[in-house]
Amino acid sequence: MRLTSPAFIDGSPLPRSFTCDGKDISPPLAWTGAPSNTKSYVVLCEDPDAPSGIWHHWAAYDIAPQVTALEADAAGHAEQLGFRHGINDFSRIGYGGACPPHGHKAHRYRFHALAVDVEHLPVLQGASCTEVERVARKHLLAEALVVGLYER
Repeated sequence: MRLTSPAFIDGSPLPRSFTCDGKDISPPLAWTGAPSNTKSYVVLCEDPDAPSGIWHHWAAYDIAPQVTALEADAAGHAEQLGFRHGINDFSRIGYGGACPPHGHKAHRYRFHALAVDVEHLPVLQGASCTEVERVARKHLLAEALVVGLYER
């Protein structure tokens, strides 16, 4: 599987609009090469450079198998687009943009696309991003990654 974004190149800076200093909207993402038996997708975003350890910014799940891209701000329209969200480490449902502490070196924001073998992840409404990821990995068929950098 391969994950890309038309907004940034893997390993390059994440545009400000996808951060807490900008519009705080989810970036556009597209994936290819999923196995033919994929039943749904999960999209995750995390910051492994956070002072307290991995900080979970987003978990979108139950994305239909025919969907292979999310437009910018798809997180703000999840209900209309037919997918669900976990609760991020900001204690909010949906996407929380890149927001490293001021003065830190650039943090890596890892966006993952997971192809899974179930149509609906068996998680309760209000599950954390961590729980969504834990359950998704039990059903994992393939995974792709793209990384954006951001510093303040």
